[in-house]
Amino acid sequence: MQHIIDRFISYVTIDTESDPNSQTTPSTQKQWNLANKLVDELKAIGLEDVTIDDKAYIMATLPSNVDHEVPTIGFVSHFDTSPDFSGANVKPQIVENYDGKDIVLNAEKNIVLSPDYFKDLLQYKGQTIITTDGTTLLGADDKAGITEIVSAMEYLIQHPEIKHGKIRIGFTPDEEIGRGAHHFDVEKFGAQWAYTMDGSQIGELEYENFNAAGAKITFKGKSVHPGYAKGKMINSMLLANDFINELPKGETPQETRGYEGFFHVHHIKGNIEETVLELIIRDHNRKKFEKRKELIHKLTKQFNKKFAKKFGEDIVTAQVKDQYYNMKEKVLPVKYIVDIAEKAMRELNIKPIIKPIRGGTDGSQLSFMGLPCPNIFAGGHNFHGKYEYVPAESIQKATDVIVKIAELTAIPGIFDAPEKSKKRK
Repeated sequence: MQHIIDRFISYVTIDTESDPNSQTTPSTQKQWNLANKLVDELKAIGLEDVTIDDKAYIMATLPSNVDHEVPTIGFVSHFDTSPDFSGANVKPQIVENYDGKDIVLNAEKNIVLSPDYFKDLLQYKGQTIITTDGTTLLGADDKAGITEIVSAMEYLIQHPEIKHGKIRIGFTPDEEIGRGAHHFDVEKFGAQWAYTMDGSQIGELEYENFNAAGAKITFKGKSVHPGYAKGKMINSMLLANDFINELPKGETPQETRGYEGFFHVHHIKGNIEETVLELIIRDHNRKKFEKRKELIHKLTKQFNKKFAKKFGEDIVTAQVKDQYYNMKEKVLPVKYIVDIAEKAMRELNIKPIIKPIRGGTDGSQLSFMGLPCPNIFAGGHNFHGKYEYVPAESIQKATDVIVKIAELTAIPGIFDAPEKSKKRK
């Protein structure tokens, strides 16, 4: 397992934070540092057809070692980290034989990873926990996934007695800013289906995710000296506040779970003359998702009608843009690909946790691009912040799941889906 830990640490210590304000792909030049390292490593372990394009999308092939027809499958992860928290100068800490007590991440700043607050920690007593030093995120999202895919391919190459079909792997930039699949060449990838290794705790297996949209709402105002403002001033910041208060109460991320959708205000900036409000809209149910977007436009019209005479023009403008959709629609017709992953976990004595993703992955977009792509656990917890951690044993188990999926897929007539098991040419 030390080999896997060393590989993971070699990835997370390379800063690959993405930038939503950049118009390039990848969005940050520093993502190339890990991308180029991965290309060299994939070649070194013996993979074939290793390519990287001008946007840093990486693909490689592990050829089939059986003479019967087997579907080509894929595994995908992203190498960027979230801009929500610093990914520079990551200094991982390794806690061996975790005793179930508080883990001091940074004594000087009194930053503690405590099972009193993060109760999931307790299920990893006795294991090796990799944490941050309290000043950065860790990057297990999704460098744990990359570690697992590379390690699984290396293991299969070193153990030719394990029979498998053709396997394609893909690594993407900019997933954390919603662009990871935008330039992914599904036809070139050439897999019948794939799995993203981008879930959280051990056992997670997901094929449902939010329908997602982003909204940018601009409020106009009129600035007048406060001493003479009666009946004249219009404060755009207060308009934005009133708009937020018109959204359904209790339908926020911190008050919802499971299949419940929400509106999430994540950015607001303004002054009296202009305020820009940004929020995201999420719902698993497509009809409810559409109604949520309609509500934004309805409120916009109400505000404009109310201030039409006083302001003289639209006082609020709303831009609502779809981001991704629920992959369930594309995965259910080929549900056997989920069944194979579930069977792989059970054969490894891992209890599958099948639940909806309260978010999205590259797989949600790839599924609508013609590559059905459920999501499998990568092992990390508390993504996008200083309390992020991953048990090394979970990385090892996820690696084992990849190997087992490859092995199961090569069994003729798996789940009696011969037509669905034809290799894509």
